[in-house]
Amino acid sequence: MGTGILISGATLVDGTGVPGRAANVLIQDDVIKAVGAAADSEAKQVHPLRTIDASGCTLMPGLIDAHCHITFDEPRSNDELFFHRREGLAAIIAARNAQKLIRAGVTAFCDPDSVFDVGIDLRDAIEGGVVAAPRMSTGGNALLTSVGGTAGLLIPDEGLRGYARIVGSRDEIVREVRQQIKRGVDWIKVHVTGVVPRQRTTGEIQAWTFDELRTVCDTAHDLGIPVVGHCRNASSTRDAARAGFDMILHATHMDDEALAAVIEHNVPLVPTLTFQANLADFGAAVGADEDLRNLFRKEIEDSAIMLRRAFDAGVPLLCGTESGFSLTPYGEWHYRELEIFVEHLGLTPLQALRCATSEGARAMKLEGRIGVVAPNYLADLIVVAADVTRDVSRLGDKALIKHVLIGGVEQDLTPIPAHGKLEGWRVGEYSSRILYQDTHHNGVSL
Repeated sequence: MGTGILISGATLVDGTGVPGRAANVLIQDDVIKAVGAAADSEAKQVHPLRTIDASGCTLMPGLIDAHCHITFDEPRSNDELFFHRREGLAAIIAARNAQKLIRAGVTAFCDPDSVFDVGIDLRDAIEGGVVAAPRMSTGGNALLTSVGGTAGLLIPDEGLRGYARIVGSRDEIVREVRQQIKRGVDWIKVHVTGVVPRQRTTGEIQAWTFDELRTVCDTAHDLGIPVVGHCRNASSTRDAARAGFDMILHATHMDDEALAAVIEHNVPLVPTLTFQANLADFGAAVGADEDLRNLFRKEIEDSAIMLRRAFDAGVPLLCGTESGFSLTPYGEWHYRELEIFVEHLGLTPLQALRCATSEGARAMKLEGRIGVVAPNYLADLIVVAADVTRDVSRLGDKALIKHVLIGGVEQDLTPIPAHGKLEGWRVGEYSSRILYQDTHHNGVSL
């Protein structure tokens, strides 16, 4: 037997939802070799053997963030995201930002769409050992119709802008899906809903027909690649489930018909409520509009009931955070979706932990390989100096994350300092408000 690591003294939370228990874990090469009494017995045959004393800590699978935009670099607006990014610099910064996730206990993440083709290149660099970062699965450019996505009129009627590839005819859809698969994507992403001026419907509006959605799924599935959709209204979630989508992001504002479709097809959901929750709870600190804060707060409250019903019916729920925006910076909020699942959906901490670990493996297409602490699983593990089964929020304290292992290799947890100003990378504003005559009086803002 070769070299190994024995993690001893911890309370093991294995990611399956069962209560924690005292059990040592033996790692050999990149996999978990044994757990419990078998680990203690087999460790005697391993030379050399390194021991990590995790007494008083929780040993668990690393967090899997099923919705993270690693190539965006925390824009404050869609204007910044679509008009102030450059391909080479985006790749360099994304590689640096990906390392921040490790410090937050994330050992794998799914980036469903990316600016340019940066996601594909970054994933390959990670897998090749060029960058020390979590495991990554990625999409290419998100598919949009000319109706647009969440950026409204910033989206052109055709072509490429930022992460968005606009498609129209069936031939264009098929061609783009095939080209993305040729370039090496793990997922095809579709922005099924978007926003338009003078919108009068709840949530966003559906921007694709059912037949178009089926075309995406049929084309991708014929080539062995899954499809994920951004759906923030009832009809989009219903049609995406019926069309054959393999995963749905958000699934907010579901009605009974949408819920029935999700349950019938057992489509994994990634609610990704962290962005909305951060804006609703902390928006005042960053100058967010009060009406938008109330709108997002209501979206969480209204959607939590249906999401819980889906969970109770056996639909997999995964934890995603939409990290990559100014409200969800990298390495800061990867625990928050667990907190929301407990507070708003009524899940127990153990259930939420399962959503963030073993269920999250679905976003990586690594079910049965990661997300569980059991023999023959890859050794993607974290040691946390807290009882996270009592309070999942403790995962948000990076000082409590003592060890992170990816494939049995212990990761560097040294904090990464903020980088300096990058010319043209951020949006420059003349002012934060309009200077009317009554805006200023005697040098004091009113």
